[in-house]
Amino acid sequence: MSDQLSDTMPGPDQPVTGRILIADDLQQNRELLEAYLADEGHEILMAADGRETLDVALQQQPDLVLLDIMMPKLSGYEVCQRLRQDPRTKDIPVLMVTALKEMGDIEKAVAAGADDFLTKPVHRIELQTRVRSLVRVRHLKSERDRLLAYIAEVESSLTPGSVRR
Repeated sequence: MSDQLSDTMPGPDQPVTGRILIADDLQQNRELLEAYLADEGHEILMAADGRETLDVALQQQPDLVLLDIMMPKLSGYEVCQRLRQDPRTKDIPVLMVTALKEMGDIEKAVAAGADDFLTKPVHRIELQTRVRSLVRVRHLKSERDRLLAYIAEVESSLTPGSVRR
């Protein structure tokens, strides 16, 4: 393959790691989630309110956002909606992590564009498994987009008489 398409996906024996943005207004919650993910090899980013979450997401382009719903400045619902509306962040997976447990809260999170939902208290293994899955999906989508761009580039460089059939 081309130099443009270097091996960015880990092999089958390597863990899939990514850049994770943890957004929660309570420091102890951010630190707990970070501790649960510490052995996974992820780069961890933090945000303490909705506006900061949007700023960090735009600047750092995380592979996943762990998003609390009840935050100051902008709620997690509003943050998720804005991430989905912005072409630069629309494909970043969002895992809502909240103490809210009502079915209406889950429905509202899904309507806002959340990819998954965990209720607090979070179980370490469940968090790690969902994070791994969502980061893997993010990496696969990115690889697919690179391959499609490469194919389009190759196709556009071919002249009409240069392909034999």
